Amino acid sequence: MMGDTMSQPLVERYQPQIAGTLSCYDRVVVTGTLPQICYPEGMTHYLHIHEIPIFGYPDFANGLRGQLRERAEALAGQAGIKIEHIGRGGIRKEAVVDRVLQQRGNHPGLVHILSAMESCSRYQPWCNKATGEVSVKRREGKCLHYYFYFMDPEFGLVHLRVPTWAPFRLQFCCNGHSWLAHQLSAAGIGYRMEDNAFARIDDWGRAQQLADSLVATDLHHVLDEYAALCCPVADVFNQTYHWSLMEVEYATDLAFRSSGFLKPVYEQLVRQTVLTVKAEQIATFLGRRITPQLAQEVGSFYATRPWGTCVKHRFGKISIKMYDKGGIVLRIETTANDVSFFKHHRQVEHRNGPPTMELAEVRKTIYSLPYLREIMLGCNHRYLAHLSALDDFSGGVRTLDRLTKPREVDGKTVKGVNFFAPGDKALLHALQDPRVNITGIRRGELLPGLGMFTPSGLSRQLRRLLDLRVIKRIAGTYRYYLTKAGRAAIAAGERLTEAIIIPAMI
Repeated sequence: MMGDTMSQPLVERYQPQIAGTLSCYDRVVVTGTLPQICYPEGMTHYLHIHEIPIFGYPDFANGLRGQLRERAEALAGQAGIKIEHIGRGGIRKEAVVDRVLQQRGNHPGLVHILSAMESCSRYQPWCNKATGEVSVKRREGKCLHYYFYFMDPEFGLVHLRVPTWAPFRLQFCCNGHSWLAHQLSAAGIGYRMEDNAFARIDDWGRAQQLADSLVATDLHHVLDEYAALCCPVADVFNQTYHWSLMEVEYATDLAFRSSGFLKPVYEQLVRQTVLTVKAEQIATFLGRRITPQLAQEVGSFYATRPWGTCVKHRFGKISIKMYDKGGIVLRIETTANDVSFFKHHRQVEHRNGPPTMELAEVRKTIYSLPYLREIMLGCNHRYLAHLSALDDFSGGVRTLDRLTKPREVDGKTVKGVNFFAPGDKALLHALQDPRVNITGIRRGELLPGLGMFTPSGLSRQLRRLLDLRVIKRIAGTYRYYLTKAGRAAIAAGERLTEAIIIPAMI
């Protein structure tokens, strides 16, 4: 598939083989902070106004830690589960939760509680010896964290990470594809998923409308509910959590009808993308311009993972990558670990004067999700446009596989062509005679030059080549001629042998 098809978008080029396309938020990680105590000066002020001695802070903090532990144990008891501690054994939390889900099912409610010792910022009393001023300072350390996993009726599997040290910075994680699956079920739309990708949806257009309908107010409500349930210490400070975007993934999926078609397409795209994408293009995909100062932050990576391969392009804390899901979905995904990298036109507040509309950084609030959807979708589309401009040799790969790999025909396995086996090579060379292309050739005309075959053996070989579609039979006769694919494959095999293999053996 070459020539003018290269100007076609991928979706149009492979339209008959694509079941549908979908753009949707994937992983979304949100952090929650208590505004008045999330920085040392704020906590110091809180202790002063509540007449808590600065050096009495450890006792105060231990009391709060005890409340968190009691709440975790109470929730576990109500759900009939035990809190499971994850040590240093390299156990993946997701694998533990998957095991539990296989046993309990996907009904709503608390799924599991994990605990782990992990890095955390903490406060400790401090005295300025020069001035005698006392306050709390931020220090890094490790504390016990609880991971509360819930099957939410709207968002699917989510989890809330709760540290047992102040300032109690929460981390919430959900997946947009899981949320969309619940929306599809509620709307009565059938679907089939491969991991967290949709391989089939009965109404792709309606699914896209639902994916675009995610609103931040719904997410905000869910966040507040889980924070109140799992982290009771917010009541001590008489505050509610402020929610900010920490990591956002937005994916555009092309769901193919078969893995047999996607595999060669994907492999070809990977090879060419690794070789052709430059730093300037990565910046363009992400809507930025490359500068000498930023050039060192740009790079491309190719990774092989247990579930497949991935090509990733990074620009600072933003990346865009391509990989396949379940061998049937081609995914383009933009990931932002700092959403303020992106800019858009919005209202900007000023200390002096009225607000104005300006091109400014995206705010980190969860209410920026609608703007990020458009921005990150644009990144995915620009990357797809680049892929559409690459040469496509996947048709040749599929043809070669059809000719050389065993296949089932009428319940029997037909062996593929081996261009270097003496019998196959001799037979294919005889069929390459130019006169065959004019009137075709019969078995009896082939026999004199193919002494290694008996008449019945040659008949079986011709039957095999017919099944592999290397040759065709002229209707109403027993004359055979090479197909277009057969001629091309034999000619390529001859050139490969003469130009590369034989010279290399000298």
